Amino acid sequence: MKDKLSLATAAAFALASVISGPASAQAQPAKPSDIVVQGELQKTKAPDPDEVVCEKQQDPSSRLVSHRVCKTRAEWAEQRRLQQQEIYQIQIQRGCNGAQGC
Repeated sequence: MKDKLSLATAAAFALASVISGPASAQAQPAKPSDIVVQGELQKTKAPDPDEVVCEKQQDPSSRLVSHRVCKTRAEWAEQRRLQQQEIYQIQIQRGCNGAQGC
């Protein structure tokens, strides 16, 4: 019984120190160098646009066949830009009629 009481007392003190630890740390004002802004972009080196990147692309006629396509990062970016532009043009040219709405 005495062992259980001392174990419970030790656990209570450990819990109290864990709970009070962060509270006492928050009471102190933060230094400007200690403040971290959430969502701040990390400054990393830009990827090389001439680096060749390979992707597996699914063959539209088959669920099993895929092809490996290799292009530079600049070529992949240009392809994505052209696809987005084409989708945008299709959405703009789509007319509104009364039966189907916009």
